[in-house]
Amino acid sequence: MEGSRHSGDDWWRSAVIYQVYVRSFADGDGDGTGDLAGVRARLPHLAELGVDALWFTPWYVSPLADGGYDVADYRAIDPAFGTLAEAEKLIAEAQDLGIRTIVDIVPNHVSDQHPWFRAALAAGPGSPERRLFHFRPGRGAHGELPPNNWASEFGGVPWTRLDDGDWYLHLFAAQQPDLNWAHPAVRQEHEDVLRFWFERGVAGVRIDSAALLAKDPELPDITPDRTPHPYLDRDELHDIYRSWRAVADAYDGIFVGEVWLPDSERFARYLRPDELHTAFNFTFLTAPWDAASLRTAIDNTLAEHAPVGAPATWVLCNHDVTRTVTRYGRADTGFAFADKVFGTPTDLRLGTRRARAAALLSLALPGAVYLYQGEELGLPEADIPLDRIQDPMHARSGGTDPGRDGCRVPLPWAAGEPYAGFGSVGEPWLPQPPGWSTYAADVQAADPGSVLSLYREALRLRRTETGFGDGALHWLPSAEGILAFARPTGLTCVVNLSPEPAVLPHHREVLLASDPLDAEGRLPQDTAVWLRD
Repeated sequence: MEGSRHSGDDWWRSAVIYQVYVRSFADGDGDGTGDLAGVRARLPHLAELGVDALWFTPWYVSPLADGGYDVADYRAIDPAFGTLAEAEKLIAEAQDLGIRTIVDIVPNHVSDQHPWFRAALAAGPGSPERRLFHFRPGRGAHGELPPNNWASEFGGVPWTRLDDGDWYLHLFAAQQPDLNWAHPAVRQEHEDVLRFWFERGVAGVRIDSAALLAKDPELPDITPDRTPHPYLDRDELHDIYRSWRAVADAYDGIFVGEVWLPDSERFARYLRPDELHTAFNFTFLTAPWDAASLRTAIDNTLAEHAPVGAPATWVLCNHDVTRTVTRYGRADTGFAFADKVFGTPTDLRLGTRRARAAALLSLALPGAVYLYQGEELGLPEADIPLDRIQDPMHARSGGTDPGRDGCRVPLPWAAGEPYAGFGSVGEPWLPQPPGWSTYAADVQAADPGSVLSLYREALRLRRTETGFGDGALHWLPSAEGILAFARPTGLTCVVNLSPEPAVLPHHREVLLASDPLDAEGRLPQDTAVWLRD
């Protein structure tokens, strides 16, 4: 078996991890939905791309009310995607190519079809089964008002009333009831689920909404002066993750947490040596395409991680976020969920140029990088017809939020095949927009100037040249609008976000540029370059 691209137990400190949204990756059986057979068939693409690990968004049995983040059974693969035996084959086949596997766990909630919740509904008010969740009587003269003033992460009220009068809490969709993490059975079950997947060969676990699990047992109203928060970033979480870490350490497994927190000191607590290994970096992801903003995001990220010795992670896009090419082509190049609206103008040529430069920037920074499927093809956000949008964020917003389906459109693999080679016999679960085949992997593989070719060469250099990955960063003197930093062993990255071409610092060799240098060897606007002294 071929060894990992990063040897040793600290592979995760410098890894390039590719996010697979199975439903939209590749369709192996032609039914319109991506599946594990499709992923297995495309493993050569991922090996040639040069990634170190695959992170799979939830592939478990689910009604798919929220794209699989409503889990009904953690020990079985959803039939739409395949079988548990096929998942085990995929894990092993990827490992044979030197690619590890990371699975997703969603501990804040389960599906309303989960056996625990169905038993709770059947058992009735006051029952032991309901203590696994957050059931409460309502307020008002007849219990007709929600138990508190909380707001759902998806918009609206996070409480649903049952015919028996009880209300149950769901910080997300109504089909995703929140678990009661003060109950020992909830903790035990999740530790057993971790063991189940580590024993099947996974290298790590991504933890969804990692800062939301614990709730104040009184479920009080949120008020401006209330501290700590009733459900965000509560201290009880750290005992949970210390217990999880003990499980992971027994299998040499790693964790990456989805932790959205503005307080850097509170954020770093999750990355202490006996808790999570890494956490997603949303500061960098949401930063606008502006030199000062990006430098501040980089500095703040490195400063957050330094006290606990954890490596930073860098990500430009994921299954919840507007695709990089589209976002960087807009007047507002940052990202905020509340600002998403239909019909935002985008210059895709400009966005593509900036996304290419951002790829080299992120891949040169210290730590690990997460790459969302299709970013290596330079895919833009797709406009989904209103009658085809499936994301619950759209419905719960009253139709004002376009939702997240635009970054989840099935991938184009072969330009000359139906549905751009996704594999579907009939139309895929989300429609591909006109011209999608122009982004197809086979077309880009034959074009040395394509986004795919840029990513392949960048990942090859990152793997073979010294100075990349975990380690030190030193900023170099530079003009306004220029990001220039040195990594160990003479590696330099320069990104020009200014309107004028930039003179490159002294160097012996140009390793890679996101777009060609000008006739005088200067770095054009919205271009990045890697240099070797």
